[in-house]
Amino acid sequence: MDAVIFEKVKNQGMNPETVAQQIENFKNGFPFLKILGPATPDHGIKVLNSDELTHFLHIYPSKAASKEVVKFVPASGAASRMFKDLFSFLEGDGDLEKSSFTKKFIQNIEKFAFFEDLDLYLQSQGSGIAACLASGDYKKIVAGLLSEEGLGYGSLPKGLLRFHKYLSENRTPAHEHLIEGVQYAVGKGNTVKIHFTVSPEHEAKFKAEIESVLPELKAATGLAFEISYSQQKKSTDTIAVTMDNVPFEEEDGSLLFRPAGHGALLENLNDIKADLIFIKNIDNVVPDRLKSTTKEYKMAIGGLLLEAQERIFDAIRGLDQEITHASVAQAAQVYHEVLGGKIPTTESGQSLEELARYIKEKLNRPIRVCGMVKNTGEPGGGPFWIEEKDGSQSLQILETAQIDLNDPSSKAQMMASTHFNPVDLVCGTKDYQGRSFDLLEFRDMQTGFITEKSKSGRDLKALELPGLWNGAMAGWNTLFVEVPLITFNPVKTVNDLLRDEHQ
Repeated sequence: MDAVIFEKVKNQGMNPETVAQQIENFKNGFPFLKILGPATPDHGIKVLNSDELTHFLHIYPSKAASKEVVKFVPASGAASRMFKDLFSFLEGDGDLEKSSFTKKFIQNIEKFAFFEDLDLYLQSQGSGIAACLASGDYKKIVAGLLSEEGLGYGSLPKGLLRFHKYLSENRTPAHEHLIEGVQYAVGKGNTVKIHFTVSPEHEAKFKAEIESVLPELKAATGLAFEISYSQQKKSTDTIAVTMDNVPFEEEDGSLLFRPAGHGALLENLNDIKADLIFIKNIDNVVPDRLKSTTKEYKMAIGGLLLEAQERIFDAIRGLDQEITHASVAQAAQVYHEVLGGKIPTTESGQSLEELARYIKEKLNRPIRVCGMVKNTGEPGGGPFWIEEKDGSQSLQILETAQIDLNDPSSKAQMMASTHFNPVDLVCGTKDYQGRSFDLLEFRDMQTGFITEKSKSGRDLKALELPGLWNGAMAGWNTLFVEVPLITFNPVKTVNDLLRDEHQ
């Protein structure tokens, strides 16, 4: 990095060493991971039978009651991609027959939870939805939904859009996550703690939405609520480069830094001091009539984590107390039975003390239980067994970009994958002595992503940090559990809200 660029990096408040490493990543790319095979049911993915499900549902409430439990909801960013087709329709001539997406939207307009709000706005402008339909003024309906003068849905985050209709109210995802929190995230002191990561420009609106529904929820449940917010840290932005890997300079001469994807939220997660942290995306919520399955499996994976954690903690304490053949064998057994990992034995040339240190280091890590749903489309990134640098095996969630598709064996392993992760995790981020891990120490910084973008008509390359549930958690201990497909109901486009699961 030359002196001029060095000074610009410093003046813009970024770390020159970090930026230099990012530029090297652009030049060299990221290595592919060595896949041993896909994680499948009973080979890396646990399938709970009815007795096990009943057991975990039974133990979870009492164990959670003494724990600090937090529900962590990534909720940053505008929902503009949800309305991509509607924006295109606005730019056109208003002919509904040219846009099947918009035609479906208009024909089902009354089924959306935001129908009443939109109708009231349009009436205030002289003609409601019925009048617009009668006159064929479909652009006015779409503009009323998306524009800042109207409901502003084109620039609001998903968490603040009306998703679900009820007899007495129409709920946003933010509201639905509060309801979910009551069902499985009640911790110490009968308190529901929910943390939203939000964009700075939307935080006030999030707070207003939560404050508008919280009093009634407190009265109905008798529970206490602690709602907190954080923003993606500017320091996690990554430098953009030209196609020749030279730092991209804006017209004013400043360097371009871009948000580094959801992997940047590891910093936010690292700030949360709790015993148990559930992670679920803002748009993956369903109406009350379908919440029971989500509740059951969230409690089940929470119970599974706490039980696994207890066995791991006991094994580590046994090694701390005395290193004997028995204590080492017990710890190795826990590592194999609880985490499915394989480790060297004393025949590998290690002393008993060296093996004890090795096993303790493997056990003494953050732990996560990840829900996995069956692939219903083309296999893509998902749960895999990989070989670590030390020769051990571990479970990882991989994106397609981390897999060498030019290697026939790796491609075959990917195509054999049967499940994927719908961002359904519960995490334990404290060690056996109750101290919070520094989660930044367990990242694999060799698992980022490089993408091509453009700015002001110029091509550039952008860098994403290791994904939050991919490389950012690569050093964690991981368990995969199959969960029902009904627990995965994301909303990628506005018309997804017309699916039965959201009606």
